[in-house]
Amino acid sequence: MLAGVSVEYCTRLERGNLKGVSDSILDAVARALRLDDTERMHLYDLARAAGPGSRARRPDAEPTVRPSALRIIEGMPNLPAFVTSDRLDTLAANPLGRALFAPMFDDPTSGANSARFAFLTPAARRFYADWERVAHDAVGVLRVAAGKNPYDPELTRLIGELSTHSEEFRTLWGGRDVHVHRKGVKRFRHPVVGELELDHERMELLEGLAVVVYSASAHGAAADALTLPASWAVTNTGRGQRSSW
Repeated sequence: MLAGVSVEYCTRLERGNLKGVSDSILDAVARALRLDDTERMHLYDLARAAGPGSRARRPDAEPTVRPSALRIIEGMPNLPAFVTSDRLDTLAANPLGRALFAPMFDDPTSGANSARFAFLTPAARRFYADWERVAHDAVGVLRVAAGKNPYDPELTRLIGELSTHSEEFRTLWGGRDVHVHRKGVKRFRHPVVGELELDHERMELLEGLAVVVYSASAHGAAADALTLPASWAVTNTGRGQRSSW
């Protein structure tokens, strides 16, 4: 018997009926299934979405990036840093962030959305040396967002667009995976510096925003390589390129 829950109750949960499920039952299910923190929060989000009054919450079409969040990324000039929404829209980036992700920012079809770039832009498969991991993470982030805001029309449109135009997205979305690597190593094939391996941290903020930062060991080859796109960023910013969105 799963976590002391009756067969009838398990059948109800398997059918996606989470309406009225207590926190103690959710905790028991999460423990029995050994869910990680992201998966556990997704389970709770689904339960809240199934509760009374859930349709009343409709998020703003464009989250507002607070000045304090902008100061965070602007205060790290030697690290690529971004503010992203839970729909994976890049809402702000410092100059080095724009230089690192130049293929995405230069692609007019992506709209500075990293999921759209990953699945719909052929250049993404060259840019991400570990494209499969990036693709899984993007799907996980969007699935968590859908659990929090199931009636977000912009998110619904994005998922529909990706499902229509990307067989890989359809397959991953159908797998119902919500695992997200919030830290770790990501590998790039940058058009200026070539192969680049950077540590990745994703730090959640309020209102569905997150700060994403990439870094390298102070004495490693990646740190030296970052000086090239940094110089490129300064040059292009001086010519009028904006440092943030």
